[in-house]
Amino acid sequence: MLRRALRLGLGPGLLGRGLGTHREGSTLDWHGKVSEIKKKIQSVLPGGAWSPLCDTSHLPPEHSDVVIVGGGVLGLSVAYWLKRLEKRQGAIRVLVVERDHTYSQASTVLSVGGIRQQFSLPENIQLSLFSVEFLRNINEYLAVVDDPPLDLQFNPSGYLFLASEEGATIMENNVKVQRWEGAKVCLMSPEQLQKKFPWINTEGVALASYGLENEGWFDPWCLLQGLRRKVQSMGVLFCHGEVTRFVSSSNHMETAIGEKVTLKRIHEVHVKVDHSQEYQPVECAIVVNAAGAWSGRIAELAGIGKGLPGTLQGTKLPVEPRKRYVYLWHCPQGPGLEAPLVADPSGAYFRREGLGNNYLGGCSPTEEEEPDPGNLEVDHDFFQEKVWPYLAQRVPAFETLKVRRAWAGYYDYNTFDQNGVVGPHPLVVNMYFATGFSGHGLQQAPAVGRAVAEVMLEGHFQTINLSPFLFNRFYLGEKAQEHCII
Repeated sequence: MLRRALRLGLGPGLLGRGLGTHREGSTLDWHGKVSEIKKKIQSVLPGGAWSPLCDTSHLPPEHSDVVIVGGGVLGLSVAYWLKRLEKRQGAIRVLVVERDHTYSQASTVLSVGGIRQQFSLPENIQLSLFSVEFLRNINEYLAVVDDPPLDLQFNPSGYLFLASEEGATIMENNVKVQRWEGAKVCLMSPEQLQKKFPWINTEGVALASYGLENEGWFDPWCLLQGLRRKVQSMGVLFCHGEVTRFVSSSNHMETAIGEKVTLKRIHEVHVKVDHSQEYQPVECAIVVNAAGAWSGRIAELAGIGKGLPGTLQGTKLPVEPRKRYVYLWHCPQGPGLEAPLVADPSGAYFRREGLGNNYLGGCSPTEEEEPDPGNLEVDHDFFQEKVWPYLAQRVPAFETLKVRRAWAGYYDYNTFDQNGVVGPHPLVVNMYFATGFSGHGLQQAPAVGRAVAEVMLEGHFQTINLSPFLFNRFYLGEKAQEHCII
């Protein structure tokens, strides 16, 4: 019974039903009261204008309809679409809590900024098609009056996937799905590949797929700052701090076949602000877990996964930080301006960076090689031993490359099926997810934000049906396996 109910999906949206943070009898005009109090104090005290006893501008508000944990592009996109789709301007109060206000360790700004439609799952293809339309018309969505227009520096040079004999059939099937969903992708034989890109060594390549439109890369920092600027203009509040606790109520239930479940509802979020040992409670109606690589920890704070193994109560959010290296190198004789982002069968990839024969690239490690995610130190030996040999084999000019710098960032890695987690939790009924995209969250953020906002407001997905990405699948054991992960 429980499993069948989980497969049926979503119910009415919480915000769509008018659920707010104010309890009965507490909807007074607070700002009006404060104004009255100020006037009374001024009338009895000597001196000039009112000045508060202490500065509380750095603190979060006491009430917010929605608290979004994580201020990267996914969290900001949810905030944007909530405000854009609200029925009445100012109807929904949104607070974004971000612990790294410099974004120095944010996955968004440490990524290579790629966008593609070459995925194996229809949902991922649809997400990227929606998002590329958003990105290519960015100023229609994110323009702010009197501010300069955004320039994402979108480079539509495409993605080029290479397949060995073993992977050729899978690539053919993937391209059929991609074309069916509307992506412009062509298949190339080794001879066609050599003719179009003469700098590639086609040894070991049986087939290639090449994105003809709407694929390439862009400036992630520009998108992040553009979203932040826009949502602030729409009234979204920000707090630099860390969520340390959720206060919730429980309701014990029994299904028709005797299964016992406990439904929880979060009423309050505790936020520890920067440079303080104290927390600020924020009363709320909904929490969005968009904490990226750390979203598993946020889920644990809400009690998710703290039950008997094999039960829904004991099903964890399987998202953890995975460290990935990005290297920048110079090669005077390297591929020219027409070079796409190339993904080799070995797992190595690269793309051009700017106009000066510089290139970005790397390679995801095997499970046995996974580095310690406890820091963002770079392993330069990894490039020499695991990346450069494959690059030089595929592009002979890279034999003479020189690494100029490198950095590391985090994937919000979904260990279950390397795909996103979107929508509500089945038991913590007012926690929603926008996480776990395992490296493709940046490029799909505009579409994911809309999807999460739609579920919150209407109770179901409208633009793109992302039901395969619901949390329920972890309990049911139903993988939404994505095979095109870089």
